[in-house]
Amino acid sequence: MRIHFIAIGGSAMHNLALALHDKGYDISGSDDVIYEPSKTRLEKQGLLPKDFGWYPEKLDQSINAVILGMHAKKDNPELLKAQELGLKIYSYPEFLYEQSKNKTRVVIGGSHGKTTITSMILHVLDYHGKKVDYMVGAQLEGFDRMVHLTEENDFIILEGDEYLSSPIDKRPKFHLYQPNIALLSGIAWDHMNVFPTFENYLSQFQIFVDGIIQGGSITYNEEDKWVVDVVEQTENTIRKFPYGTPAYQIIDGQTFLDTEEGPLPVEVFGQHNLSNLSGAKWICQQMGIDEDDFYQAISSFTGASKRLEKLGESETSVVFKDFAHSPSKVAATTKAVKEQFPDKKLVACLELHTYSSLNETFLSHYQGTLDAADVSAVFYSPKSVAIKKLAPLSAEQIRKAFQNEKLEVFTDPGEFEQYLYQQEVKNTVFLLMSSGNYGGLDLHSFQEHLGI
Repeated sequence: MRIHFIAIGGSAMHNLALALHDKGYDISGSDDVIYEPSKTRLEKQGLLPKDFGWYPEKLDQSINAVILGMHAKKDNPELLKAQELGLKIYSYPEFLYEQSKNKTRVVIGGSHGKTTITSMILHVLDYHGKKVDYMVGAQLEGFDRMVHLTEENDFIILEGDEYLSSPIDKRPKFHLYQPNIALLSGIAWDHMNVFPTFENYLSQFQIFVDGIIQGGSITYNEEDKWVVDVVEQTENTIRKFPYGTPAYQIIDGQTFLDTEEGPLPVEVFGQHNLSNLSGAKWICQQMGIDEDDFYQAISSFTGASKRLEKLGESETSVVFKDFAHSPSKVAATTKAVKEQFPDKKLVACLELHTYSSLNETFLSHYQGTLDAADVSAVFYSPKSVAIKKLAPLSAEQIRKAFQNEKLEVFTDPGEFEQYLYQQEVKNTVFLLMSSGNYGGLDLHSFQEHLGI
């Protein structure tokens, strides 16, 4: 079977290309730019395009399917050629469904926590040698790549992203998977460039729950009001399994989970991550892993890549990097770190980097999100605001939105770096939250400054 990828270099797209190559498919692809690690991974398997750019002549009637990535535009020359030839064009999630329609599909959805929960489930299943297909958005320790497809495995685990499927398919990805077993972790308005109102955003999760296969199940966070509302309102004939934050304690910077066998030390921490763990346990039990086996495996789970990742620790300081950028994630992460290290000063830094976070009408959702920190700072690039064609922001606007007069606001990378290096190192935890890099901050140099 011949498959052509338009925009093969994307994080998800290149993983799918590699998975299908492993399965024996004939893969080709194009892109105008490909970054690491996608570039090296594709090159090792002979799938890296010879020249960057779009080449309509690559497409002909011998191609069985074209997979279209979000990086491409509606007027992409290769897309136009595929349409002209009448080739079958799939979005990424659409093709994943085609690959898994005869399997039991387990889909993890929610505004936050879905990558961590999916990673927890995969860690536990891998620990116990249970073979499954999967797709997850972040790199997981011990896994070469984050898409795996076979003919023989009964289950497939899918991270259910609510973002759009492709430039010509405006349905959220998780609407296409038709889960047999689903989880909903939380709902907090995000992607306002696509979902301009909260009501519109909320309705996408209602469609997700209503789309679960009849007789299937929804495992849901009973501590989230909007999740509960969506689950209660569905008329779908499915089983419903609520979960919440399990009992736990923190002793000398170590989190212990209360279990029937006694306190269990775990590597992850924070109420939101322990809630994620509880949801993962329910899903694993539905997949044949009993509670004791789940606890045995989860104690060694260190976290998904870029999710509250400990970069290093010395006798006096600790530094974490987290992908958090939405208000709910920022609040949960900041609170978790302060709770884990109550006797240390917490310096929390946030980069406003996404369309929503840089939108003046959305900023008020960040109110109080950094309050758990002892010292807090926000960095943003006016250039990013301009590129996204948004109204300019001022430092005062940001302080007012966060309701924090002590908040330091930076737009110059050098000034932000200087501020960071001037902080007291002794007995301090540094939390760097961003889906960007603060204008080029060298994290290795900062770790050396901290003596890590």
